Amino acid sequence: MMVGMTEGKQSGKEHKQDHKAKQYGVTPQSEDFNDWYNEVVKKADLADHSPVAGAMVVKPYGTALWERIQRGLDDRFKATGHQNLLFPTLIPMGFIMKEADHVEGFAPELFTVSKIGTEELAEPYVMRPTSETIIGHMWSGWLNSYRDLPFLHNQWGSVFRAELRTKPFLRTSEFFWQEGHTAHASEAEARAEVRQQLDEYHSFCRDVLALPVVRGEKTASERFAGAENTYSIEGMMRDGKALQSGTSHYLGQNFSRAFEVKFQTAEQREEFAYTTSWGLSSRIIGALIMTHGDDFGLMLPPNIAPIQVVIVPVGRKEDFAQMVEEARRLAAELEREGIRVKVDDREGLTNGFKYNDWELKGVPVRIELGPRDLEAGQLVVKNRTSEDKETLGRVDAVTSMDARLDGIQRYLYERAKNFMLENTVTVDTYDEFKAAIEAGKWVRAFHCGDPESERQIKEDTKATARNVPFDDAEFFADREEGVCVHTGKPAAYGKRLLFGRQY
Repeated sequence: MMVGMTEGKQSGKEHKQDHKAKQYGVTPQSEDFNDWYNEVVKKADLADHSPVAGAMVVKPYGTALWERIQRGLDDRFKATGHQNLLFPTLIPMGFIMKEADHVEGFAPELFTVSKIGTEELAEPYVMRPTSETIIGHMWSGWLNSYRDLPFLHNQWGSVFRAELRTKPFLRTSEFFWQEGHTAHASEAEARAEVRQQLDEYHSFCRDVLALPVVRGEKTASERFAGAENTYSIEGMMRDGKALQSGTSHYLGQNFSRAFEVKFQTAEQREEFAYTTSWGLSSRIIGALIMTHGDDFGLMLPPNIAPIQVVIVPVGRKEDFAQMVEEARRLAAELEREGIRVKVDDREGLTNGFKYNDWELKGVPVRIELGPRDLEAGQLVVKNRTSEDKETLGRVDAVTSMDARLDGIQRYLYERAKNFMLENTVTVDTYDEFKAAIEAGKWVRAFHCGDPESERQIKEDTKATARNVPFDDAEFFADREEGVCVHTGKPAAYGKRLLFGRQY
């Protein structure tokens, strides 16, 4: 049963919704959340399986969503002084081997290339799992003086990591992302960069994607391979599981020492650069689906939706061409207000099919326009977040559309935030911890910081430490003292950690 639903007999409304969801081929979330997710990805035309094991094909609608995410983030990166560049997909195996923790962390996931044509390579390449190594190698030739710093770089592309159990957008052998890489003359500057970029992810998720996420530091067991500190944003999905939605890493001088990324200081001393890396991937589309979706499919926040309003011309067959023309005039009026609009002029499909198709695709607002509406100077308007339709004057419907979309955006954020808070519990005993995790909750608990204890907790419950929330986080930021929920030893960190099962 989905977290947050009460047991017992369904209400008439819930039964009607389940029947409608099944009728149009989507398994209700409460019946099987995994099936629901896979069906929505496919039936909403986001992605499809490819002939390459573990890899997906992102279809035009899914690509339009990813492009809007790219554009929004890229504008933020450029506003903070970062420049885009492009690196090869292939990395010499020797580069990966130079940083011991890095190779140990990624070894099970590497794709290797040992031949070019029929020629065996003296040294294999790996398909990049991430680019710290090759970027460090190039930086070593670009950096001479402190005057050259900081390097503020970002790359958009795809990376390759072997996955045994794949799921579109969430875990695939090839996935799409951005990876930021920066080099600095001081530790303080590098640490400020790490926090700045994590905060950019946080505000983008909150303000654009309507995703409430928890900022914090990963425990030692959960750090990126080769990092001194890893920070994350964590979101709760509608089944109660956590999704790591973005990460930012302080790498210290680990990679710069391995790749000789050094510079002359103002005092003419030689010093290794302090480096960072940070990334957000196409799994954030999975977060959008699983945070906002319902039994009828996607429910996209207006700020990120490729189509904010769809207009469906309705009426008799002999009226259809005229209603399409009127719908296009209406679309032009909305576009002048800055709204992204689509006219559904497909022929040979019932109105009911079209309505359910656009609900499945999560378009925030649907407008129905028929001959009687045209005569009366009115429109039938339906929000994706409501079952009710409204009949409004045409002028009012157009001029108030911005406010309507803003209201939907706020509603989706508050709905997701309340769901997260309602399904997070604070515990002080291990029995309470296990019961809450088994019930599909997030858990706030003290922990001693021992990696072996974390390993045993994961073995017992399949739950991991998601992060240690920041002091200034809007969720779960209070400082307390206590003892470890698992070992009874004095707690580390001075606050409760966030635990949960993850994707």
